[in-house]
Amino acid sequence: MARPRTAARTVEHPDLSEVSLQQVLEALVDPVRRTVVTQLTRADEDMSCGRFDAPVSLSTLTHHFNVLREAGVIRQYYVGTTKMNTLRTQEMEERFPGLLAAVMAASAAEAEAGTA
Repeated sequence: MARPRTAARTVEHPDLSEVSLQQVLEALVDPVRRTVVTQLTRADEDMSCGRFDAPVSLSTLTHHFNVLREAGVIRQYYVGTTKMNTLRTQEMEERFPGLLAAVMAASAAEAEAGTA
């Protein structure tokens, strides 16, 4: 007897036209979430959830991924059973011009100055 086929796993993402500036700023105010965004910014490819260097457990990191995804900052998708993460850079730039770059630059400057 043939096994029933399972549907491909998908992740829901908001349309950025429905995301408020407040929601994006609240997502980016958390240092762990900024660390995730920084690592994605520096990566030359999309990253699986397990590749991030973060000072929290994987279950807590999952919460942070969800906040970033719901705020439209990241897109998540599956490759087999691995959940991948990518920044929605172009979409964010169109919706909130300069915001992501400004937050990342300020975060980097703060880290360099040792005030993070």
